[in-house]
Amino acid sequence: MSYSMDTRVALVTGAASGVGLAVAKQLVAAGARVVMTDLQQEKGEAVAAEMGEQARFLTMDVASPDDWDRVLTHIQEHEGRLDVLVNNAGILKTGTIESTELEDWQRLHRVNADSVFLGCQKSLPLLKQQGGAIVNISSIAALAGRNDYLAYSASKGSVAALTRAVAVHCRRKKYRVRCNSVHPDGVLTPMTLAELPQGIDPNQITVDADPMNRMCQPEDVASAVLYLASDEARAVNGIELRVDSGQFIMSI
Repeated sequence: MSYSMDTRVALVTGAASGVGLAVAKQLVAAGARVVMTDLQQEKGEAVAAEMGEQARFLTMDVASPDDWDRVLTHIQEHEGRLDVLVNNAGILKTGTIESTELEDWQRLHRVNADSVFLGCQKSLPLLKQQGGAIVNISSIAALAGRNDYLAYSASKGSVAALTRAVAVHCRRKKYRVRCNSVHPDGVLTPMTLAELPQGIDPNQITVDADPMNRMCQPEDVASAVLYLASDEARAVNGIELRVDSGQFIMSI
C-alpha cells in the first residue's frame, strides 16, 4: 500500500543515518516535506541534499530545549505548519544494574527520554493547529526488559509510558493529534552494529537471510512509522507497535 503525505510537513530527529534516515526517505517518497535533524551536521547535510528540495537538514541536540525552540521556530517561519513528529534520536550503551554508572544512566535518559518529552511538549502547539501524528521510537527492550541494557531499557520504557500519556491528553483535549510508539528489536544500524559481539556476521541473522531471524533493516521500521503517520492510521492512537519478527513473544 502506498501512503500519500502530500502537503504534510514532518520533523524527524536523528535523521542523518539508520532508522531516522530511512523514515525521512520514505516520508519524502510519499510526498511530505521533511525537516531532518541530527548532531552529525556534515553527514546530515549530505543526505538531505541527495533527497532533493523536499528535505532540509538542521543541526540539533535533541536534549536541548533551546535547540527545540530554534528548530520549531524555523519550521513555523518556513513551512507554517507541522503535521508529523518522529522522535527517533537515541543512543545505546550496555550495562547491568551492577555495572551501570549513574553518569551513563543519566546520559541515556537525557538523550532517549528527555528529548521525547521536549519534542512532544514543544511541538504540540504547531501540531494541534491542524491535527497530526507523533511517532516515538522506543524499543522491544522497553517491554521485555534486558538485564544487559539496563539504562537503555529504562529510558525506552519511559518513552512508551510518555506516549500513552500524550495520546490520552490529546484525545481528552480533542486536539486531533495521535501519539504512538514503535518498538523495534534488532535493527541493522550503525548504533546496533557497534554493540554486536565479535565474530557475528549481522547479515546471517537478518530476516533477509531467514524470515524467522530477528534482525531487520531500518526500512522495515520506517514502513511502520509511515503507516502510523498517515491517515490510514487515523483510528490508531496510544499503541505500542512491535517491529521485532515475533521476538517479544519468544521471551527475549
